[in-house]
Amino acid sequence: MSVAARLSELGIELPEVATPVAAYVPAVVHAGLVYTSGQLPFASGTLPASGKVGADVTAEDAQGYARTCALNALAAAAAASGGVDKLGGVLRVGGFVASDPAFTGQPGVINGASEVLGEIFGEAGVHARAAVGVAVLPLDSPVEVEVTFILA
Repeated sequence: MSVAARLSELGIELPEVATPVAAYVPAVVHAGLVYTSGQLPFASGTLPASGKVGADVTAEDAQGYARTCALNALAAAAAASGGVDKLGGVLRVGGFVASDPAFTGQPGVINGASEVLGEIFGEAGVHARAAVGVAVLPLDSPVEVEVTFILA
């Protein structure tokens, strides 16, 4: 099944590619891979929340924001590569969670990104990953995700 057909089957509509907030591009294609820049959980051009996970934002909400980040990354990769059906799978996910010092659930938060990519790509969505707690993210976002895709 094509990626576009799978997205339709899941009822997922990709967002518009988020406008960069600094001097970079949303994604770059190189040597059979598509590297996305870190994606924030923008929805309709705005961040749905800000602050630290474990203090200002619940882990459950942050997991949803990580899912949104992954879909934003998929949109950026599709735009850079010529469409979602040019993407053959996921190689790596890097997840960053703006964390309260006592919060240690970063892997569960980034599961939001990993799980939606698995739903979309199936076996080709199995990937290596990092889930890192950080003090602060751009625009005080609670989550940021970058993805490396494999071209089909």
